[in-house]
Amino acid sequence: MKTKVWTIVAALVLLVGAVVLVVVLTGDDDKTAVAGEAIDGSTDSLPTDGPSDQPAPEDVDPGDPALAPAESSPLEDSLYPNVGDPGVDSLHYHLDIAWDPDDETLTGTTTLAFRATETAPEFQLDLGDPLEVEKVTLDEEEVEAQHNGKDLVVKAPVKADQKYSLVIEYSGTPEPAKAPTTRSDFNTTGWTVDDDGEVWTMQEPYGAYTWYPVNDQPSDKAYYDFTITAPGEWVGVANGQLQSRETVDGNTVTEWSLDAPASSYLTTIAIGDMVKTEDESASGVPLTYWTPRGDIASLEAVKRTPVALAWNEKKLGKYPYESLGILVVESNSGMETQTMITLGDTEYTTSPEVLVHEITHQWYGDLVSPTDWKDVWMNEGMTMYLQGQYQADSEGQDIDAVMDTWATAESRMREESGPPGDYDPTTFGQGNIYYGPALMWHELRHKLGDKAFWAMVKEWPSVNAEGNATREEYLDWIEKETGEELTAFFDAWLLGEETPPRS
Repeated sequence: MKTKVWTIVAALVLLVGAVVLVVVLTGDDDKTAVAGEAIDGSTDSLPTDGPSDQPAPEDVDPGDPALAPAESSPLEDSLYPNVGDPGVDSLHYHLDIAWDPDDETLTGTTTLAFRATETAPEFQLDLGDPLEVEKVTLDEEEVEAQHNGKDLVVKAPVKADQKYSLVIEYSGTPEPAKAPTTRSDFNTTGWTVDDDGEVWTMQEPYGAYTWYPVNDQPSDKAYYDFTITAPGEWVGVANGQLQSRETVDGNTVTEWSLDAPASSYLTTIAIGDMVKTEDESASGVPLTYWTPRGDIASLEAVKRTPVALAWNEKKLGKYPYESLGILVVESNSGMETQTMITLGDTEYTTSPEVLVHEITHQWYGDLVSPTDWKDVWMNEGMTMYLQGQYQADSEGQDIDAVMDTWATAESRMREESGPPGDYDPTTFGQGNIYYGPALMWHELRHKLGDKAFWAMVKEWPSVNAEGNATREEYLDWIEKETGEELTAFFDAWLLGEETPPRS
């Protein structure tokens, strides 16, 4: 998922006595980071990237046809209805933020191009309660807004299918959101500050609203640009590609641009003392690694990315985005944040199998995302299954052996948190949404045979590329693609109280 159940994985390993995978992958020879920046983090002769030639993000026209891929049909989430508003179809966010760690103040201006999905006297976004809204304009006219709790209600009429430009200026000390989970590796989501004042974010199923105004629900994808002002020589990192990096009034200002629409839970930001290292995959994908200064262990670990990506591309086809980055932060979890994967700085969260898992999500979860959080299994089941296949390949064992190991604990997970497709919403991200669906895909592989199964796995992300899908759309497509009647099969695995028999 976004933040991962790595502690559950570890518990499973202990439970069944499995041997933890230790595989050393070697990639291409090192490529020094930003020219002049050494791997040890020194900045002698560090150049300043020039300004981007792209138009200023705040000048984005809401009616620009280039934003059409971001048009969607947002809905009220069935599990977390208090987050997100189906009246807003976000098209493009420009997030201009500055962080002052000394007084713990975030200052931001969000420029949102959006489409109203209905005619209404007002509309709503999500924004963390501690942040104070200072000014709101709609199409350059100042308007009233009410901010109660996390609900930011803009008191201005909108018409269905008309597009608007909304600018919100705000500031304050962000607080993370309580996560609806019983997991041990995280209990809050969103804006997180470490003891040194450095910042990172992971926000599944919600929590983006802790640091910017947003329609915080996965069915509403949008393009993103970021302008991040970091204190001194610290640097701001976000999704997409770095467009510019400059020193302004003693601070470091970076600009980032994401090349494809993303759900809000897939955005990321980090601000801190980090070093950039450049690399490239065998297929020509530009790679960047952002690691804490002096953290050589994490840097060496994420340099396995080219080999992990090559393995994924053999299974899923060409990597779907223009670039891939790995961002290492002070966390115990990992998150498939789009094009800039966010990993905790532990040995497990930077391991080869986790790299494969999170890279797989760039197809399953990022390129095509669930419409509703009840279907997070659509992301995690296939991603977990490919992780299992990778482990089998790396260890030289049969995939059946990996599945047999995982099956020993699946019934307990299902009992504790509910069926993968009908889970308890207070236990978000538990092992039931990972291991049950992974076993389901393995059973379907037995039914279809390898050729038909892997063809289906490779094809699906391109069907709704850059968009969303419901459970019904996904399963109907599988039946049509395979020519099999699978309703009872899927119902048993996704909705059954007990683990179905395995072949």
